[in-house]
Amino acid sequence: MSAQSNIRAQKGDTVSVHYVGKYVGGRAFDTSMESEAKNTGLYNRARDYKPIQVKLGAGQVIAGFEEALLGMAINEEKEVTIPPEKAYGKSGKHPMAGKTLVFRLRVTNIERS
Repeated sequence: MSAQSNIRAQKGDTVSVHYVGKYVGGRAFDTSMESEAKNTGLYNRARDYKPIQVKLGAGQVIAGFEEALLGMAINEEKEVTIPPEKAYGKSGKHPMAGKTLVFRLRVTNIERS
């Protein structure tokens, strides 16, 4: 085991994460994994399927997604349900406003600066 295997994601870290995003009820709307995209009918040949990198604390992703990553370790997986107020808001112009989202996350790397 490397020394990195026991570090947990914290504010300031850059976390690489694979994800599948679904609506409550199970319909997928986005994923970083090619096999999932093909299985769910979301596959786009032009897309580069790889883990996304999120700098924790930088506000790059919705609040609930970022909060879910805090404390996760490399290779850890979890599923989180994110209410509208921690996603795209209860109302507004965003097409996902008012929706509760479910994400399955798997951390592939943590870079500490």
